[in-house]
Amino acid sequence: MDNTKSLLLTEDLLGLVTDLYQLSMAAGYFEQGMRDTATFELSVRHLPENRSYLVAAGLEQALHYLTHITFSPEAIRFLQQLPAFKHVSSAFFASLKSFAFCGDVHAVPEGTVVFAGEPILRITAPLIEAQIVETYLLSTINFQTLIATKASRITQAAQGREVVDFGSRRAHGPQAGVLAARAAFIGGCKGTSNVFAAHQLGIPVVGTIAHAWVMAHESERESFKKFHEVFPDNTVLLIDTYDTLAGARRAAAIGKGLKGVRLDSGDLLKLSGEVRRILDAEGLQHVRIVASSDLNEYRIDKLVRNGAAIDSFGVGTEMVTSRDAPALGGVYKLVEQVHGGRAIPRMKFSSGKATYPCKKQIYRKRDGDGNFLEDVIGLEGESVDGIPLLMQVVKDGKACYPTPTIQEIQGASSDNLVHLPKPFKRLSNAEVYPITKSKGLERKRLEAEKIIALQNNE
Repeated sequence: MDNTKSLLLTEDLLGLVTDLYQLSMAAGYFEQGMRDTATFELSVRHLPENRSYLVAAGLEQALHYLTHITFSPEAIRFLQQLPAFKHVSSAFFASLKSFAFCGDVHAVPEGTVVFAGEPILRITAPLIEAQIVETYLLSTINFQTLIATKASRITQAAQGREVVDFGSRRAHGPQAGVLAARAAFIGGCKGTSNVFAAHQLGIPVVGTIAHAWVMAHESERESFKKFHEVFPDNTVLLIDTYDTLAGARRAAAIGKGLKGVRLDSGDLLKLSGEVRRILDAEGLQHVRIVASSDLNEYRIDKLVRNGAAIDSFGVGTEMVTSRDAPALGGVYKLVEQVHGGRAIPRMKFSSGKATYPCKKQIYRKRDGDGNFLEDVIGLEGESVDGIPLLMQVVKDGKACYPTPTIQEIQGASSDNLVHLPKPFKRLSNAEVYPITKSKGLERKRLEAEKIIALQNNE
């Protein structure tokens, strides 16, 4: 009997893709008859080190989850046998049979540049529904936003040179590799080596050869010749298996059919210049030089500033794991609850983790050229100068948002970054982008503090 499992997500088990405490709380709300409508907001409390902005990503997968989440009979049976639910009534599990998200969702479009403390997504739904979906929303938006931001830093460092995602084999699992490819494209990459991502998303797919191809042949020269015979229109050769400069000369012998060479080790600055001279001496000015080998935004920036003869960068581990800042501290907090027909503000007082109450909106001020000036976090519907960024994407559980193509999302990201002034997007020591709270929001905070203080002094 084969008991192996792929552990890749399937739609019939989406209801279980959460933390136990979300379902425990949902069961508790149900047993206590808490049917209130609640509003939660997802934001990032603090930016990771050396990050001065974020590129919002992951909304498409979040919307798919919200509009498809169900609890299958198998999922319900599993929950029923858990010791934690021993005293939960059968009525709760019966309710899961017809579970469907029926709330409203507002979010900033993917590709939008956002900052710490700003609501990226807002859920208004029955309390149980809003609680259950927290884990999935955080995981998909945290991860893709993290990678899209890293990719944007890398592509900016490249200063117009092509950057390609080479990271699938170093990603934290196959599913992470696909999501990373998507996020990296949003952040500015021109393509991916991940074939599944290319198939599903329409991202250009790229690839060359590995050292194994060269080593599997009797000689490097023969390996190059044979690859060209099979792929005459896409001959990009890896030339550092034995000796990079000798490899460059052997690759040049292919002639005009050679499209590119890849450097994957050594001093990329020095080697790229020497390889360029070898190629140009043979009249192969059209041949592109691709560089890989543990690249990140800092190494690419140094290479570009020093005039490296590199046309394209293949970036893997550093990008798809965001190695220098491998986690994003997104949070999902209750900000408002409707009880007895009255909207009650909710907030935390915790030291260093305090939150602001009520439904919020981001208002972005721009100058006459469209450049970012300042963001104001205010109340939804408040009269504040600036362009509101959060838009409704789900109404009564149904998507009401024309999903953009991945190319359109990339274009939005690029446009946002063009209009974010340079001091706010330096790789290191960037200035802090100005964000203020509106007068209306500050008043609500003071009102909420008094209400909550009275409640807890009873």
